This record gives sequence, C-alpha cells and structure tokens, in this order.
Amino acid sequence: MITPDSAIARTGPWTHHNVSANGARFHVVEMGAGPAVLLLHGFPSFWWTWRELIAPLAGAGYRVVAMDLRGYGGSDHPPQGYDPTTLARDCVSVIRSLGEVKASVVGHGVGSIIGWTIAAQSPDAVKSLVSVAGAHPRILRNSLLRNNAQRSGLSYITRLQLPFIPERYYTKNGGQNIGDFLEKYSHDPSWVTPEVRGVMQAAYQNWPTAHTAIEFHRWAIRSLYRADGRRFQDSIEQPVSVPVLDIFGEHDPMIIHDLVENQPMVSGSYTRAIMPTGHFPHEENPRAFTELLLPWLRQYAGA
Repeated sequence: MITPDSAIARTGPWTHHNVSANGARFHVVEMGAGPAVLLLHGFPSFWWTWRELIAPLAGAGYRVVAMDLRGYGGSDHPPQGYDPTTLARDCVSVIRSLGEVKASVVGHGVGSIIGWTIAAQSPDAVKSLVSVAGAHPRILRNSLLRNNAQRSGLSYITRLQLPFIPERYYTKNGGQNIGDFLEKYSHDPSWVTPEVRGVMQAAYQNWPTAHTAIEFHRWAIRSLYRADGRRFQDSIEQPVSVPVLDIFGEHDPMIIHDLVENQPMVSGSYTRAIMPTGHFPHEENPRAFTELLLPWLRQYAGA
C-alpha cells in the first residue's frame, strides 16, 4: 500500500530536501547542475508529476528543481497565503534560498498561473517562462467572463467553492476521484497507470492537502470583484518581458487553446506550441514534451 509519506518521498536519481522560504518550509526535489529550471505542478498533482522530465533536463545541463507548492505534498500547509502573489513570492524565495539569482520557470495549470505572476511581478527572478496548459491570469479572467465554452471547461472550479463537500469528495475511497480527475482531463488516459493513480491519490491524502489545494481556486472566484482581486490584476497589467514558450493540449477540455491567446501579454520573444494531448501534455507524452522543451531552453535558458 502506498502511504502519503512514501508517495511524496518517491525515490529516483534525484535528491529530496527542504528549503525555508517566505516564512514557510518547502519540499523540493533536485537534480543536476547548471542554469536553474524550476518546475511548478498544477492541481491536483505534486512534484512527482515531473518525474519523466527531471533526469532528461538534468542530463542536458540544468539544475532541475521540482517543488511542492504551498499546501501540497511535503511542503507546509498554512491556513493562508493561497493567492497568486503569495504563491509567486514563495517560488521566488525558493529560487533565492537555493542560491540562484534567476531560474527558468516551467509551470503547469495552477503552476502556469504562478509562473505568469512571477514573470510579471518579479521579472528579475525569471530567465524564461514555459506555460503548460495554462493562461496569463488577465487573459484567463477575460475568457471566463466572456466565453461559455471556457467557463464550461473550468466548471469544476465552481464545484470547489462549496464548503467541506469538495474535501470529502476528493478523499473518499482512498482518493479515487483524484485518479478519475486525471483521466477525465486527459486525451489519452493510459498514462494513469495503477501506480500513477496510487501515488497521486496517496499524496492527496496528506491532510490538509484536500483543503489547502482547493484554497487557490476559492480565492480565484471570490476575488473576482473584491479589492484584493483588482489589486492583483493591476499588478500584472504590463506584458511580461521574458521569453515565453506557451504549450497547449490540442484536446484539452479544461483550457481551450482556441479561446486563449496569451501573446498580447508578452513583450519579449513568444512561441506557441500545440501538442495532440489533453490537459497534461508532460504526462501524456513526456518524450515529445521534452523534445519540444529542450531546444527552446537551450536558446533562452542557456546550458
């Protein structure tokens, strides 16, 4: 049986350690030496979602750091701090605590939103940005407000606004609904093997992950018309100046690539790529994802 602790501490060619940053403790997995690449997972994953990329990126000459975000995996689960600005500060502080001045940031889903926020609010900490199945927060907000199809794609967020019920839903039956979530939003769910399902479900059982992992989504909806939400939108108003690689899944039912155009929020180099996958390009076809990512990193991240 896979326990939460054994899921979070999965072994491999990497090393595990904790980093103190922004007033909290963060669990990170690290491998390699060279220019830093920070990997940010999305919901409902944790660092292990990058397991197929860590060694290839390290072998290509990068210092690869995959972290558990605040409220996930082996990182601290404080009761507050799940707005994008705080989450972005967490990541910048991790970069600096590791002795790096800048890192190339690769973010998936929620991790993509955090990556865009870092690039907008702390451009001095970012060398380049790779957004995976995500959108600039201003673009995503506009798409949600104006487009029924995009609202439908992210309808699961509406259900997360209920108190208590989502926490019970994603933890009952050993977290079976976490595995079902991964399958539902994949174009080819064959990557969700019994092992993958077991690890992902077990990590989500590490209480209070079932609560804290949802808090970002609750903030996102409740802040739409609040002062803190307006302040956040104002803080990311200017286009980001770092090079951006924007990767979408052609069959992603969550982020509809035809409805998301991030280029207006980029003043530097911009590359858009579409993979024949669902919402998890790096999981559904990690080899193709790596072959797409590495040449771009060589150009904009160095190695």
